[in-house]
This record gives sequence, structure tokens and C-alpha cells, in this order.
Amino acid sequence: MELLSTPHSIEVNNITCDSFRISWAMENSDLERVTHYFIDLNKKENKNSNKFKHRDVPTKLVAKAVPLPMTVRGHWFLSPRTEYSVAVQTAVKQSDGEYLVSGWSETVEFCTGDYAKEHLAQLQEKAEQIAGRMLRFSVFYRNHHKEYFQHARTHCGNMLQTYLKDNSGSHGSPTSGMLHGVFFSCNTEFNTGQPPQDSPYGRWRFQIPAQRLFNPSTNLYFADFYCMYTAYHYAILVLAPKGSLGDRFCRDRLPLLDIACNKFLTCSVEDGELVFRHAQDLILEIIYTEPVDLSLGTLGEISGHQLMSLSTADAKKDPSCKTCNISVGR
Repeated sequence: MELLSTPHSIEVNNITCDSFRISWAMENSDLERVTHYFIDLNKKENKNSNKFKHRDVPTKLVAKAVPLPMTVRGHWFLSPRTEYSVAVQTAVKQSDGEYLVSGWSETVEFCTGDYAKEHLAQLQEKAEQIAGRMLRFSVFYRNHHKEYFQHARTHCGNMLQTYLKDNSGSHGSPTSGMLHGVFFSCNTEFNTGQPPQDSPYGRWRFQIPAQRLFNPSTNLYFADFYCMYTAYHYAILVLAPKGSLGDRFCRDRLPLLDIACNKFLTCSVEDGELVFRHAQDLILEIIYTEPVDLSLGTLGEISGHQLMSLSTADAKKDPSCKTCNISVGR
């Protein structure tokens, strides 16, 4: 039987966090003969990875020939924000069950995308299931070392400047390494209604009245839900003044929450005053997308311990947790 030509001019497009579309060129004489495609997909090895570590086993997909381009989805457990290489081979299944195959095409590299809004909506739904009842609070707070606040006072015009969010949380979060903001907490102790005296981030605490950051002129977005191999879970929310750069970034990428009615963080008018509540059973991490003036709040030392084990700096999400993972890439 006449040999098959080698596929060439590979194109990969329509890339999402868990799918891609692929096409290639082959000789016209092969179009009628080819019965199957072999697609070889490999995760690119991290330059910094341990070279003695077991490599990913190359994964080949055998697919019946369909008109190109073809969409690859669900055949592999693709991870978001991950570099892959792909090559293709065409084949004719013969009467004896063996395949006549072409040569392998050139290898093409691509990177999968972030979670889309619909994936974040699935995470949001999972977070809502364990959020618990709502507790009142009155301040947002940020814990850090004394030197951090001194630097803000002397070198940053008394402002807490925004910085780029790290890679903590879900690997597919569109905010990681992309959104600038200042992190705040708002969780309170159940028995006192006050912020806890312990902190993983430093002995000094800046407290600011909640209405300074969260009010009807602020949009609230759901950004992530994760855990770090522990029983407790974290939700990341974004507070963005309406029309700000941060608001425009979030509008296209994150689910928008109703500030007066959601399961995580609310601001509502009761008896003519703004009342604030947070979910009891989640540790909330709040990203405020604008610089914050230290003169709008108070700074003081806390009396508790520095619980480093609770730090979420660049924390990796537990990929096996059924509570906070969805059925696309981690």
C-alpha cells in the first residue's frame, strides 16, 4: 500500500483551560484513505524541575478521522496555565487490524488558558455550600511586620501600595500574577466578634472601617476557592471601586456578586446605616484593587502569636480535595 504523507503546518487555536482545537495539512491523496489520527500530547518539562524525577508518560490519543479542525477536550486531564507540546500522525487501519502510519509531524507548543467565568461560577457554587452563616463585622484589617508600615509611611506617601497577586490558590485563577491589589482580612472570632489576635503575617495590624473599602460604589467579585491540605477553606474576593482599572479587569474575568445578597461578604442598609457581614466557615482573603491611605485607619501591635502555618503566600491548592475542586484542570 502507498505510504502516507507526513502531516505538516500544525495549527492550534481556540485554546481554553481544558481544551484546544487542532488542524494540519496533508496530501489530497491521503484525505480519502486516512481512518485514524494519533495525537501525542506532552506537558513541557519545567526548566527548574528535578531532572531525576520521573517524567510524565507521553500520552497518545487515537481518534477516528474527522474533518479538520478537530476539538480535543476531555481526552486528557489538561491543566490550566500549563505549557504543552503536541505532534500528530495519520493512519490507515488495515483489514488485519494493523495500522499503516505516516511519519510524525513537527512538534508545536502552546499554553492552556485560565479558568473562564463558567469555571469560576462552579467554584463559587462549591464555596457557597460550605460558607456557613453570616457574622457581623466592622473593620477590614491587614497584618504585617512593623517595617512594612514604616516603609509605607516614609517612602510611599503614607499609602499602602498595590502589588501583584502571587500564585496561591487554584492554578487556573485569572487573578494570579495579573491583578494588582492590597490584601485584607475581615474574619472575626465567633465569641468576641473582633478580629483574632493571632496572625501568620506579622505582629502589626492596620484596621480600617469597613465602609471605607466596601460600599455601594464598590463592585464585589468572586475570584477563587481553595484549601492547602487542611480542613479549612479559603475564598478570595475582590473589592474594586466602580470604573477603576481593577474593576475593568475583573468585569471580563470574574463572577460579579450582589453586595447586599451573597453567601460570602455583604454590605446592606439597615435602619439607615451600612451593615457588614462575612461568612463564618470560610477564611476570606479580600483584594482591594486601589492603594489605601493609612490615615483612614489605625495601626497597632497585636498580642497573639505569629502562626506561620496559616500563611497562604504562594500556597498550592490541594488537587485531591473534593470540596474545592471542579472537573476541569486544577
